[in-house]
Amino acid sequence: MALKTFAAVSIGSAVTEMKVFEFTQRRSMREIECISTRINLGLDVYEQGRISREHIDELCDVLNDFKRTMAGYKVSAYRVFATSAFRESRNRTILCDYIEKQTGLEIDVFTNAEQRFVDYQAIASTSAEFETIIQNATAIVDISGSSTQISLFDNDKLITTQNIRVGNITTRENLLPLAKNGEHFEKLVRELMAYELAGFAKLYQKDRKIRNLIVLGGSLNEMMPMKTFLELQEKSASAPEKDAEGAKDANSQKDDESEKEWKQKKDMETAKSSAQMKKAVSDIRIPSLTKAQFERIYKDMIAQTPEEIAAKYDLPSDMTDAIVPSAIICRSLIESFDVDVVWMPGFSLNDGVSYDYGVRMGLLTRRHSFDEDILAAARSISKRYKTSQSHIRNIGDIAVQIFDRMKKVHGLGEHERLLLQIAVILHSCGKFISLTDISDCAYNIILATEIIGLSQEDRAIVAYTVKYNTSPFIYYEELKERTDLSAKEYMIAGKLTAILRIANSLDRTHHQKCSNVTVTLKEHELKISVASQQDLSLERGAFQEKVDFFEEMFNVRPVLKQKKL
Repeated sequence: MALKTFAAVSIGSAVTEMKVFEFTQRRSMREIECISTRINLGLDVYEQGRISREHIDELCDVLNDFKRTMAGYKVSAYRVFATSAFRESRNRTILCDYIEKQTGLEIDVFTNAEQRFVDYQAIASTSAEFETIIQNATAIVDISGSSTQISLFDNDKLITTQNIRVGNITTRENLLPLAKNGEHFEKLVRELMAYELAGFAKLYQKDRKIRNLIVLGGSLNEMMPMKTFLELQEKSASAPEKDAEGAKDANSQKDDESEKEWKQKKDMETAKSSAQMKKAVSDIRIPSLTKAQFERIYKDMIAQTPEEIAAKYDLPSDMTDAIVPSAIICRSLIESFDVDVVWMPGFSLNDGVSYDYGVRMGLLTRRHSFDEDILAAARSISKRYKTSQSHIRNIGDIAVQIFDRMKKVHGLGEHERLLLQIAVILHSCGKFISLTDISDCAYNIILATEIIGLSQEDRAIVAYTVKYNTSPFIYYEELKERTDLSAKEYMIAGKLTAILRIANSLDRTHHQKCSNVTVTLKEHELKISVASQQDLSLERGAFQEKVDFFEEMFNVRPVLKQKKL
C-alpha cells in the first residue's frame, strides 16, 4: 500500500496551524510537518463582532503558503477548519466565501460541540495512556478566548460536557480595566470562576471526586512539556546571567531585522521547537504535574510581567497575554475539583482531525469507542429531563433491529444509526416541560442543547425525527421555506422518524410488554414477532396508526405477530 499524506489546517482565535501527517503501512500516523503563525482573530471578534479585512488578507497569505507546502509534500487530502473566532463572527459567511475565492480552500466552521469532540479525539488517538486516565473521574478542560469547555469522564464514560463563558481573552479585556494591579486581577478572575464552577458542581459534579485534569488550549501548553518547564524552573535559580544574556542577544537580533520579519521568524522557530518537543513526549506518555508542582510554577509565573514571561520561556510577546488569565482559570479548576494530577498533552485539533480522517479511510484502527461516548452524553441529557430509561432501552433495541434489517432498503449508514439511537434516547424529554406539547418541547430542547460529536446539521436531523414522532409529518415542499434542512437531510429525518414511530408504538403503555422481539424482512413485508403472554391491544392500535407512513417511506409494510409463550 502506498503511503498517504494528509494535511489538517486549523484557524483558531490566535493561532493558525497546519500539520502534515503520513499514514504508514503499520496502521499508524506520523507527523512530518508542523507550521503555525499567530493572527489574533479572536480579539477582532471580541472588539468589533467581526474579523477585520486586514487580518483576513493576512490569513489568505498564510493559507496560500500552506497550499504550497501541501503541494511539496504531495498530500493526498486535506481539511481546513475554523473554530470560535469564525463561529462567533457576524460576517463569517462572507469571510468563508472570500477566502475560498482567494485560496481555493473550502473552510468548515466547527460548532462548539464538534470542536470539543475533535479535542477529545486528539487526546484519545495520540496517547494510549488516555484510556487509563479516564478510568478515574477526569475533567478535560479546553480554555479558549471566549469560553472554557469542561468535559467530565468517569469509569471510561463521558458524563457531561458543558461550556462556561469565561475565556482568556474575555477575562483580560473585561476584568483588566477593573483591576488595581496584577494581584487584584487574579482575585477578580478567581471570584468569577468560583461562581461558574459552583453551578457546575451542583448540577453535574455532585459528590464525584475528580482526580485528573487534562488541560487543552489557553497557550499553557506552549510553556510545556512540563519536564522541560520544570528544568527551566530549576535552572533559572542557578543561571540568571545566562537568561539575561539570551534576552540581550534576542533584542540585538530584533534591532537588526524589521519588527515583522523578526516576529514571524520567532513564531516559526517557537512552533517548530514546540512541535518537536511535544512529539518526543507524546510518543512516551502525556506530560503531567502534581498539584504541588503546578502550584510552584503558578506562583513563580503569576509574579512576573508578560515581558518577563516571554523572555524567560522564549515565547512570542503577544502569546503571554493569554497565558496569565489561562493559568488563573486553570488554578481555579484545580482548587474547585481538588485534583491530584494535571495533564498537559499539548495535542492540537489537527491531531484529532487527522486521526478521524485515518479511521474513516481505513488507514487507522480506532482505539476508543467514541460513539459510546456520544450516546453516554445523550443519556446524561435524557436523565436530566427525567425520562423513563426502561422505556428508552426497550424501544432502542427494537429501533436498532428494524434499522439493521432494513439496510438494503433505506441505504443509510452507521452515522445515521447513531442518530437514530440518539433520537430514541431524547424522544420524550419534552415531557419535562409540557405533557400536552411534548414533540415541540423536545424539538426545542434538542436544538438548544449541545451534544458532543454532533454537528448542527446532525442535531437538526435528530430534532426533526423526535418532533415528527408524534406530530403530523410535513412534506419537504411545504417545509423547505422554513427550515435549513437540505433535501438529503430531510430524507434521513423522514426515514428515522418512520422507524422511531414503529418502535415507539410497541411500548405504548411503557410497560415493556414487547421486550422479546425479532424482526425479519421478506420482499415488501417487515415481520415483527413478539413473544409475549400479555394483552397487546394498545400496542396493536398504536402500531396500526404508524404502518402507512412507514410503507410510504420504504415501500415495505410492517406486520405485527404475537407468539404466545
